[in-house]
Amino acid sequence: MASVVDDINAYSYLYPSELPSKKLVFKWVESRKPERYSSAAPLSPDARLRIVSERVDIIDNLIISVTIGPPNSQFLKSKDKGTWTAKDVADSVLADKAALRITSSQRMSESSVLDTHASEVDGEPYWYYEYLIRKSPTKSAQESNIYRHYVASTAERDGYLYSLNASTLSKQWKVMGPLLEKAASSFRLLPPTEDYVPPYKDPWRFW
Repeated sequence: MASVVDDINAYSYLYPSELPSKKLVFKWVESRKPERYSSAAPLSPDARLRIVSERVDIIDNLIISVTIGPPNSQFLKSKDKGTWTAKDVADSVLADKAALRITSSQRMSESSVLDTHASEVDGEPYWYYEYLIRKSPTKSAQESNIYRHYVASTAERDGYLYSLNASTLSKQWKVMGPLLEKAASSFRLLPPTEDYVPPYKDPWRFW
């Protein structure tokens, strides 16, 4: 595993660099370098959820991305994060994770949550969830290529949800899944340094 530290958004995680048992060396490309929330690419038309960094391995069909966005009050009604369940956090993030102008309920039908749990790290709650997203709307697509299998970890700071999502094709999950689960479980919010830019700062800036 190799490590990533994003000082702008104050988080870190580990990602797989090689798999010796399969003699496999991953070929990661940093497709989105870390950037502040105000200038990051939106994942939905309302621009609430934004992708602040991403790395991909096109050969092995792997994607690891970090998103930031405010909680969705439809699912997280309380301001007290101690009352939030992992399922509610997953539903909040997934409801905002769509590039289509459709309702939240329609977005939810694109995805199905398989498993959720929560744990405390240094006194802070982290919510973990595993889900599938249907990535091909056509029935003619091969069944094994229709779904991407995701594992994610979310934590809250300053009124925003920070989420790491790691995914691959469903047919590759047996081999790649354990590595992506390690990546998700390694996700940590770090004590902010002078380089940290909170999401609420300069919300009007797009450069």
